[in-house]
Amino acid sequence: MDVVFLSQLQFAATCMFHWIFVPLTLGLSIMTAWMETKYVTTGDETWLRLTKFWGKLFLINFALGVVTGITMEFQFGLNWAEYSRIVGDIFGAPLAVEATVTFFLESVFIGVWIFGWKKVSKKVHATAIWLAAIGTNLSALFILQANAWMQNPVGFALRNGRAEMTDPLAVFFNPYGVVKFIHTLLSGYALAAFVIMGVSAWHLLRKNETEFFKRSFRFAAVWGFVASLIVGISGDFHAVDIAKSQPTKFAAMESIWETKKNAEMCLLLIPNAKEECNAVEALKIPGMLSFLAFHDTKAEIKGLKDFPKELRPPVTPTFISFRVMVGIGTFMILASLAGIFFSRRANFENNKLYLTIMLFALPLPYLAQQFGWLVAELGRQPWIVWGVLKTSDAVSKSVTSTQVLLSLLGFTVLYGFLGVIDIFLLVKYAKKGPDSDLSNIINVQGRG
Repeated sequence: MDVVFLSQLQFAATCMFHWIFVPLTLGLSIMTAWMETKYVTTGDETWLRLTKFWGKLFLINFALGVVTGITMEFQFGLNWAEYSRIVGDIFGAPLAVEATVTFFLESVFIGVWIFGWKKVSKKVHATAIWLAAIGTNLSALFILQANAWMQNPVGFALRNGRAEMTDPLAVFFNPYGVVKFIHTLLSGYALAAFVIMGVSAWHLLRKNETEFFKRSFRFAAVWGFVASLIVGISGDFHAVDIAKSQPTKFAAMESIWETKKNAEMCLLLIPNAKEECNAVEALKIPGMLSFLAFHDTKAEIKGLKDFPKELRPPVTPTFISFRVMVGIGTFMILASLAGIFFSRRANFENNKLYLTIMLFALPLPYLAQQFGWLVAELGRQPWIVWGVLKTSDAVSKSVTSTQVLLSLLGFTVLYGFLGVIDIFLLVKYAKKGPDSDLSNIINVQGRG
């Protein structure tokens, strides 16, 4: 195994592990802030109990996300030194803003929120979690804009073998990144909603705190449906961007080998690396692929055979990952819509079939997230910065395969240990349920 492959594998492993925590943090931060706001505005103590319970799970997840995110940045200087040398002036700009502004905002007010229960008023405390949540979500914006520049590089010029920023506004407001941000952010909200519904389903099946978890489920079902629906809509716009700016990725997503107009969408097929797939005609929708790509059924879709082999991404994993992501996303829309309907019925806790499905569906949004990133990153290959810098030219020249392999094994052991801790703590406190006595907090905050 060479240095390029091992460095890709190491970054993929650390990135995918880190992304286990990010979407839940994005969703639970906003949803916890919403719950506390409901408590402040209504005085209903159940909302306070919801805030404390889900807020505790949010903090556990947040801590692990911070720890696993730091190591990724070091890899740019260690494994990907050529990448940092050539495009670091541009790629580092949004990351610098994220670290000095948004991460500072979220970390400061997370501290106020954690330690301020008995020290500040209800309104001040609720404001703190909102500022922390806004900081968390803005962090995602700048990181995703950095990634968007790799997918659709804009606002730069190549001078003396290095990329220099010529238009900061174009970089920070890259249209590709704006759509990607909406798609990613709402997928985080949907994931958090399904986690809440899954945990609530577990308690409802055991008749634990029935009224508490029925309200929790109803609340999350609405969030889950709206977020999942917007994810699907934004995904359509994102596909249009990909078709225009990354035609090989789009062709790999759909296993299109021959250039054609009025391209049909194949619902069920197995990609073939040599020939056009021969799907059963009944499983094809004429013109649909051209419509999804350009909102025009007569539009031309470029096939992979129009591009040199060395510029084609790995087709099979990109194709399969895309369909798994879309399939799970469709399920999430339907399952959360059913949750809105079922959770408003009087004997919802007796609907064992649906609750069991939602309990076992808890991992599905995580899988959808991971497969979505596989589409984004595998589909970009062989480029690390589309059309500007190839992945093979971005690795460090002084790093050996043995060094990368040993560090990969070290990360695997360390992250595996952290993963066990995270799952243990989340399961422990999720099963424990909400606190019953909050009188001390209420009395103190009531004086603020």
